[in-house]
Amino acid sequence: MSDAESPGNPTLTPDAQTDDFEAVEVFPDSTDMDLRPGADNCYKCTACDVSCPVAEVDDEFPGPKFQGPEQWRLKRKEDEAVDDSIMSCSNCMRCDDACPSGVPLSQMHNTARGEYVDEQMDKLSREYIRNRILANYGTLAQLGSMFPRLANAVMGNSVVQRINEKVLGITAERDFPEFATQTFREWWNERGGPQVRSDEKRVAYFHGCYSNYNTPEVGKAMVRVFESFGYEVVVPKQRCSGTPMFANGMLDDAKRAAGINVDNFAGLIPEGYDIIASCTSCSMSLRQEYPELFDIDGIEDLSAHTYEALEYLRIHEDLEGAVREASVDDQAFAYHAPCHGRNQGLDRQAVELFRQLDGVEVEDVGDSCSGISGTYGWKEEKYDKSMQIGADMFDHMEHAQGSVGMTECPTCSMQMEHGTGYDIKHPLQLLEEALV
Repeated sequence: MSDAESPGNPTLTPDAQTDDFEAVEVFPDSTDMDLRPGADNCYKCTACDVSCPVAEVDDEFPGPKFQGPEQWRLKRKEDEAVDDSIMSCSNCMRCDDACPSGVPLSQMHNTARGEYVDEQMDKLSREYIRNRILANYGTLAQLGSMFPRLANAVMGNSVVQRINEKVLGITAERDFPEFATQTFREWWNERGGPQVRSDEKRVAYFHGCYSNYNTPEVGKAMVRVFESFGYEVVVPKQRCSGTPMFANGMLDDAKRAAGINVDNFAGLIPEGYDIIASCTSCSMSLRQEYPELFDIDGIEDLSAHTYEALEYLRIHEDLEGAVREASVDDQAFAYHAPCHGRNQGLDRQAVELFRQLDGVEVEDVGDSCSGISGTYGWKEEKYDKSMQIGADMFDHMEHAQGSVGMTECPTCSMQMEHGTGYDIKHPLQLLEEALV
């Protein structure tokens, strides 16, 4: 019997270890949590490294095992500085899903990245300024949406794109997402807020930045679908979920945004509201990253009551029955499950649901990462790698029956369109077409 299989091996009894050690603050400026139990659970099987899309295309990237438990141990024993390769982690979080031992890899990565940015990155460097801009996309989008047509013309200009690449390091290879002429919140206010009232079926919609400023049609679909099932929908004031901030090590920015979101959403839970997100990265942030990284009153309740939109309807309604009784004009889709959706166990839900819809063919294009990983693929030095990571997805899409893509993630949608030229739909838009 191998050591890994031996029932007497102490590495397989982490509970027995956690009682006998003195807690050590490894990253005291970034978190109050001691990550030793998680690090000690790692038995170096390298499942995380094998699952890492960045390690597959970047020979210089040491992989999530080094970025997590190994770097933790080095820093604890020798007070080593955080390795700068932490900034090459795309925060796809596939390593969390791959680890058989429950090591909190993405939590370690986020914490180490936050310390690296706070203590080791030059705040006047092009990289820091670029990353700060990308991490705070919501602020940029708010400004752009004041004059959307002008902003679209300026940001879509090839000269401006080249200047952005030269000065800031934002790739000129991608078209900047267009701002909607009317934001979701403007539409929401114009329609007069909720059109359905209920004491029993209540949800609070976390629309995030992209559905508000760029694709309000997704937010409208969410509202109409939920109202068709009798839900009262409210839309509290909110900030960015923090996902791009985590990915760029801007933990202070993320904590400020989290504080506002927790204040505005957690207070609705005692009134019978659950929190619904249409973006899988937003639901992942509220569910997992908030309670892992921040100690804010109400944050655990927010985590426990947050759901992705389709997930919620599948749990609380006979969504499959409603879809089976509906039909739409013939159409075929190439569906990509976002990494953050996979990490929540949601990777098959759209395929399983829409295969029951008359008139629809939907094909899963595989389990590869899209490659864009939020802001990762927008960085000049990461663009080629992001396209290499996405190559499998592009190939599967082009061989699928459908010539329209489908995904729940807005940046995956960008990458799918960029790599194939296909139009992309959110599952909620097809659900709206079928049921509303």
